[in-house]
Amino acid sequence: MTGIVYKSTGSWYTVKATDGTFYECRIKGKFRIKGIKSTNPIAVGDVVDFELELSADTTTGLIHTIHERKNYIVRKSVNLSKQVHIIASNIDLLFILVTINNPVTTTSFIDRLLATAEAYGIEAVLVFNKVDTFDEATLDEQLYLQHIYTEVGYKCIRISAVERKGLEVLKDLMRDKVSMFTGHSGVGKSTLVNALQPDLNIKTKEISDQHQQGQHTTTFAEMYDLSFGARIIDTPGIRGFGMVEMEKQEVGDYFPEFFALKDQCKFNNCLHKEEPQCAVKEALDNDEIFWSRYKSYLQILEGDDENYRTDMYADGKNQDV
Repeated sequence: MTGIVYKSTGSWYTVKATDGTFYECRIKGKFRIKGIKSTNPIAVGDVVDFELELSADTTTGLIHTIHERKNYIVRKSVNLSKQVHIIASNIDLLFILVTINNPVTTTSFIDRLLATAEAYGIEAVLVFNKVDTFDEATLDEQLYLQHIYTEVGYKCIRISAVERKGLEVLKDLMRDKVSMFTGHSGVGKSTLVNALQPDLNIKTKEISDQHQQGQHTTTFAEMYDLSFGARIIDTPGIRGFGMVEMEKQEVGDYFPEFFALKDQCKFNNCLHKEEPQCAVKEALDNDEIFWSRYKSYLQILEGDDENYRTDMYADGKNQDV
């Protein structure tokens, strides 16, 4: 039998077969995915082949084959730095949920997710949530961020999951696609899924007043079928996004505005740091590239972990707060 993995708890996998039936499945033996040292051999979104195991009172499945993935989103494993954790696979659209101050979503975090999406060929959309809570200053911050990423070439939408504003625009983008919601804990991923499909009743919690961080409500990534012809993968909130190692010469290729200038640099292998006649540095000096994007690029290039807050405006001077 063939099916799609809808939920993974580490040892058991919920698989939806081609006939629409759900089965709880285990892995047969050990899977070694070529080129990937992963803590989880099977991820939500994987297409798998499995065989049924019948017992007196249950029917379970045994997964024996994973079909080739068209793409996947990975991050560094929390406890095993040399391994990666595959968050989900076979994604058509990655929606990055962004909040301005409830909690703060940093440009560094956004840019790491965007670069990863570029690396794996996944279209990314920025979703600015909780617009119903904005005062004038917060609105200015949000519009500035939206300006940055619209200029770079990313689609940005503004929504309020609580007040159901902007949901029709989101639905139009999601129809007939497999989408993944990601972002910090507390940005409203589960609330948004509930707003799109109220009968799912996914558990949500309030933001912690003391730390202004969301409390983890989604424990495992899980896919849901939505009534308007879409599938959504809801993921656990993440505080930082550890980049999987990239070749230094490749990092700039995952920043579209850098890649567009690459052939104008004097050196083919220009890292856009100290090299003379660098088109990216010239564009930066001429305010044609945003400082926050360049700062994120340097952090990825130098292997810095995203375990600190970065100023939202990132003017190139006092960026770490």
